[in-house]
Amino acid sequence: MLTRRRILAAAAVLGFASLPAAVAHKKSAASATDDRARAVQALNRLTFGPRPGDVDRVLAIGVDKWIDQQLHPESIYDNALEARLDQFRTLKMSAEQMARNFPPPALIRQIANGKDKMPRDQEERAIYEVQLIRYGQKQEKKNDAANGTEMQPSSEALAKIPDVLKLAPDARMQTLLSMLPEQRSDFLLALKGSREEFLTGMSPQQREDVLAMYNPQQVVTEELMQAKILRATYSERQLQEVMTDFWMNHFNVFIGKGADRYQLTSYERDVVRPRALGKFEDLLVATAKSPAMLFYLDNWLSVGPDSDFARGIRRQPRGRMAIYQTQKPKKQQSGLNENYGHELMELQTLGVDGGYTQKDVTELAKVFTGWTLKEPREGGGYFFEERKHEPGTKIVLGHKIKENCEKEGREVLHFLAHDPHTAQFVCNKLAMRFVSDNPPPALVDAMAKTFLKKDGDIREVLKTMLQSPEFWSSDSYRAKVKTPLEFVVSSLRATNAQVDNAMPIVRQLQSLGMPLYGAQPPTGYSMKAETWVNSAALLGRMNFAVRLASGRIRGVQVEAPPAPMGTVLPDPVQTLTSLENSLLEGDVSKQTHDTIIAQLNDPKISERRLDDPARAPNVPMIEGLLLGSPEFQRR
Repeated sequence: MLTRRRILAAAAVLGFASLPAAVAHKKSAASATDDRARAVQALNRLTFGPRPGDVDRVLAIGVDKWIDQQLHPESIYDNALEARLDQFRTLKMSAEQMARNFPPPALIRQIANGKDKMPRDQEERAIYEVQLIRYGQKQEKKNDAANGTEMQPSSEALAKIPDVLKLAPDARMQTLLSMLPEQRSDFLLALKGSREEFLTGMSPQQREDVLAMYNPQQVVTEELMQAKILRATYSERQLQEVMTDFWMNHFNVFIGKGADRYQLTSYERDVVRPRALGKFEDLLVATAKSPAMLFYLDNWLSVGPDSDFARGIRRQPRGRMAIYQTQKPKKQQSGLNENYGHELMELQTLGVDGGYTQKDVTELAKVFTGWTLKEPREGGGYFFEERKHEPGTKIVLGHKIKENCEKEGREVLHFLAHDPHTAQFVCNKLAMRFVSDNPPPALVDAMAKTFLKKDGDIREVLKTMLQSPEFWSSDSYRAKVKTPLEFVVSSLRATNAQVDNAMPIVRQLQSLGMPLYGAQPPTGYSMKAETWVNSAALLGRMNFAVRLASGRIRGVQVEAPPAPMGTVLPDPVQTLTSLENSLLEGDVSKQTHDTIIAQLNDPKISERRLDDPARAPNVPMIEGLLLGSPEFQRR
């Protein structure tokens, strides 16, 4: 087993400092015009990484035919993935359903204050009861909480644990539900260290309900995050998942902002994934109206300075007459908010050099006043509130937008989606994701030309990229450093990992600096190597690789690689060569190959010498070192 010191030594000698530069083998590698190299390049760029046997499967289909299938995901069966996702009920719920089944603190406060009602369903009610008990305890013990004092379980609750754990799963659940709310809260506190044992054998809904008694919001966010890992790892519709990830980053929404904990599931499921390979304008309009985006960038709070709402005017039509009343507007909804207008132009369409001014931002913000939400903390959706909309004509980028209520925003989104600056900006980001950190201008121009000619059809833009010599050139072969998400998921795919619990993987991404849905600024996460290549981050990757290969990540099982043929006791060098072929199609530099052999011969690193014929090779360590190698860090 590698210690931290040995991992450091292994990482150092594998030459991570040179990772940003071209790997040594690349110039001598086969050109991507070779069929096998083309298959490797396609799998590395259009998926989250090849699985064992994927290259041969793609070659059997034909690279071009396989690409065409990926461009049309609706033609690909994905039933095995759906079976994995069935355990997560929240993935099929609306935001409103999630808020009722897994109540946020605001809803618990409303019930505690008599402003809302408890659910009738026994299991749902049990969740609310525990949350109400804990809400009351927090209110009573604010001083203790401020001093760091934690609640402790009673001795009676601790004494019950062994007997309850002996029961069948259904009986365990019924025992929990039969307790009085105070007893249930106390028991759950006592159970914390044995929670996994208590949950063993329970149905997905029972597990969710128990976990929700601890933290309802966490159930929602963790199911979304686990689903992302499972989709990226197991979906046969890999390009759709890659593009969904790309657009979720492009139209970033931070999961840690209040109501977006409940809105993000629908945002990804209903807004982004169905349009990931469609028309850019459709995606732009859908994100603009999405409750997740409206809440994240605060546009739901934006009020026109001269709107009826801001002026305290309420119009109540009676026939042809109208009664005007004045009222004091709410403080939190009394001003123009420019967040969405700014990010719409700078990060989602035109780019920072898109030729807009601060005046354009302000005018654009006025256009989108009235695009708001109804009770977002309860999962409410989009609606247009005319009273908050700024009246009058607006001028955006020289376009005269006549007063037309909600349709003004639709008009602006249309011309932004068709602006040449947008075509260049979006296509440059796509080329950056799929080709190189600094994509060739000629390629970006060709993609932008298709973008404008084909009405922003993303599928057609990708076809232009995939038919270009730049995509298949030797310079782009394994030229992209993987982000933490790409590295972790590609490791799971390369090792044929069986992920029974994805939360340890989710936490691993947090430690690698890329928490899922965790980018707070609207910029999202960087796709460039310079962001992710540093000694601490790469040490973390090596540590993960070794732990994964040696089966030391809870909830994840890795298949042992097949032993090389023709030997009773596998030869270590043959084992290394076999793993190089299965994990990297043999694309390993002599430096990396020799370095790993040196590590396996160094007792300070491996404690197993290759020149000792009586010892079988330490396969997990070889596999871990290859996953942590500079070559595997690239795609």
